[in-house]
Amino acid sequence: MRFARPAPLASRTPPAPRARLASPPRRRPRLLAALCLAPLLTGCFAASGEDEGDDRGSAAGGRARLRVALAFPPAENLSPYGADATILSRLGVTEGLTALDANGAAAPALAASWRREDDRTWLFTLREAVFQDGSDVTPAAVAASLTRATLARPAPAALAGVTLTAKADGGTGVRVTTARPDPVLPLRLSSPSLAVLSPKAYAKKGAVDPVGTATGPFELTEVNGATAAALDRFDDYWGGLAQASGVDVRFIADGSARANALRTGQVDVAESIPVAQAAGLDADTRRETATTRTTSLHLNTRSGVFTDPALRAAARAAVDASALADGVYEGHADAGAGVYGPAVTWAASKRVQPTGRARPAAPGGASVTLATYDNRPELPEVAQVLKQQLEKAGFTVKLEVREYARLETDALAGKFDAVVGARNSLLDTGDPVSLLASDFTCAGGYNLAQLCDKGVDRAVGAAQAVADTGGRQDAAMAAEAAVLGTDAVVPLVHQRVVTGVDDDVSGVLLDPYERTLVGTGTRR
Repeated sequence: MRFARPAPLASRTPPAPRARLASPPRRRPRLLAALCLAPLLTGCFAASGEDEGDDRGSAAGGRARLRVALAFPPAENLSPYGADATILSRLGVTEGLTALDANGAAAPALAASWRREDDRTWLFTLREAVFQDGSDVTPAAVAASLTRATLARPAPAALAGVTLTAKADGGTGVRVTTARPDPVLPLRLSSPSLAVLSPKAYAKKGAVDPVGTATGPFELTEVNGATAAALDRFDDYWGGLAQASGVDVRFIADGSARANALRTGQVDVAESIPVAQAAGLDADTRRETATTRTTSLHLNTRSGVFTDPALRAAARAAVDASALADGVYEGHADAGAGVYGPAVTWAASKRVQPTGRARPAAPGGASVTLATYDNRPELPEVAQVLKQQLEKAGFTVKLEVREYARLETDALAGKFDAVVGARNSLLDTGDPVSLLASDFTCAGGYNLAQLCDKGVDRAVGAAQAVADTGGRQDAAMAAEAAVLGTDAVVPLVHQRVVTGVDDDVSGVLLDPYERTLVGTGTRR
């Protein structure tokens, strides 16, 4: 998940237990579509050597249900517009018009193809598909679903700073128009927060219900508050019949408990195994994946000690990222090289060295409050090591650790001098420039460093205007250098996630973008 981004505590009240729902009448499967199109999404992130298999017919009917432990419980009643969107996508419940392939490019999903008509207009051609309630995926339904996302408050992260309209065009087309040119719109529409749901999902005013209204290979059928959920295979999925008959999900926030559940055979797959627990798993049970998640130290540039660029430089100089990668993460992370790490495969060769940094000044005992959250168990330990490093450099440090939902509002309001957080750089849109715009510009909606720098805004704005993929990457790295030159953020480590997978399970989707986990080929 992105820097977790659960809702504030008041919205974390678990929904009432939901009675098991009767399955709607099934339409005849689209056999031709299933046979021709199944490979598009099921193989994008399969682990090397894991055979997803071709026995999707009658053999699939005999496959057992999967038992999965997830780290983050629903925080927003499984609304697709916030943090819970990734829960739905990781479980194979929801899809958008597009998806991300292994190289981070837009790939077909509910849209079989698309073309750009002009600077602000794209036409997406839908494939033949049905919603889990039995209704057809039509241009009108897709346009209505995207329109609902634009009206959500707060706005989905993928739509930050973007105004779009969607309209049906004939029997298979959806025309999407943006207020300003958006050369990465197909990437943006791959966001889990822009999943397409049937009209029934919006039947209740002010709420969105993904139960039985999505399009993925698994249908959400039961939700038990913030503790468990059940999914059944959706037999009319356009991408082919899933090999597992269903998924039983447990939300286990404690990392040690997740690891123990895997060790004792209570679950088949456990995500985000803490590094302290990874060594206790059999080697063939641990699956390590480089991710686009970076843990960083954000320094408050708007108020307090770190409004002084020289003291930000002193903090940056005090940090020893290799000690964090080797010590706290026990080798399951790489020392921070920039906003984008090794999982962004093109970044290293295009990286630009920051210029114009201030010279470090002596802290002289300057007092700072360093905050982090404990949903990710390594972060408090990271913060403790940083506290020692900063104190050695001459700062006086007070450490504050909270549960994320109790930290986010104050962090975004700039009430701390520094914040340690983990952020998946490509989760929201798949576009590196969009991350810089949201996190480091004057108008950014997730600006933990409170940064407002004209040079950074110019560099990000220039990158946003570039349509060519290679050119946009070059511009993103120039903008990254502008951000790092302010010392508003100090990249600490680039994380590798450890997923626990039982020996009998294959086809788990190990995704560097952390959007997928269970697909049609996942089975035991």
